[in-house]
Amino acid sequence: MLIQHLPLLSKKYIVLASASPRRAELIQGLGLKAAIVPSTFAENLNISSFPCPGDYAVATAKEKALEVSKHLHNGALADLVIGADTVVELDGQVLEKPADAKDAFRMLSSLSGRQHRVYTGVSLVLPKVRDPVSGRQPFVRAFWEETKVEFGKLETQAIDAYIATGEPMDKAGAYGIQGIGGSFVKGVQGCYFNVMGLPVHRISEEVNSLITAGLDLHTDVSHRDALTCSFPEGT
Repeated sequence: MLIQHLPLLSKKYIVLASASPRRAELIQGLGLKAAIVPSTFAENLNISSFPCPGDYAVATAKEKALEVSKHLHNGALADLVIGADTVVELDGQVLEKPADAKDAFRMLSSLSGRQHRVYTGVSLVLPKVRDPVSGRQPFVRAFWEETKVEFGKLETQAIDAYIATGEPMDKAGAYGIQGIGGSFVKGVQGCYFNVMGLPVHRISEEVNSLITAGLDLHTDVSHRDALTCSFPEGT
């Protein structure tokens, strides 16, 4: 896992391309010391062009990480930039952050008493490493994780009261499982942290696989054998 590589990673310039305090907390919980540099990517990708919400989340996460890696302060070149994006899907419709209170009420009402899916896309960008196929920097490893979440039946008064707290307004699907919104959750199938915005186990596995396969987060892999970068795509 990732824990045995913390002495190495503690010497690297790692950046989290997110303004989310929840993601920052989860990254810190893994033992990683990361600079927080929020992305200014517009998040305007056409979701209809992607086969599933997970692919859409991955593409957005990749754009966030690449944008930050290109525009770091003082031109500093990071060793690892982590980007993430989380979306909620119900009946084929993607629920991102609500536009306003009315939109939040619509989302929460639709989730009431039902099961939905949460997808978090993650992009690990290694700015100093060359992609073995293109021969250009950076090397990008991207994947997504899915979690099923079941809500209990929500009363109108409960939804109104929750919206009044302000918690839903910056959350995909208009709720935060780690906050008051967690009281709406009847059950979870899959990674709980994925719903918070970062699949910590999967990230640990992916970073571990990069390092153990030969990438120490600064090595040029263009002349290594193909095995170095033959990691399976996200499911």
